[in-house]
Amino acid sequence: MTIQQRTPPYTERITRDPNVLVGKPVVKGTRIPVELVLAKLAANPDLQELFLDYPRLTVDDVRACLAYAEQLVAQQEKATTTPLPPL
Repeated sequence: MTIQQRTPPYTERITRDPNVLVGKPVVKGTRIPVELVLAKLAANPDLQELFLDYPRLTVDDVRACLAYAEQLVAQQEKATTTPLPPL
């Protein structure tokens, strides 16, 4: 079985544009940064409260933010993982 490269699930909803919030990743069509969504969820994981504060967000937007963060962490772990010394 071969592993196929798939488009990350967030690419339809997360965008980076140097003209929007200095290129920070944001939810497409908004000026809501991914970082803000993650911080709000970390402080209070109640989606209903998040949606009250940011009514333009959807569940799929939140999923995209989480998938984006997951991929960044995975990339960071790959970049910083050092091989174990030989026995």
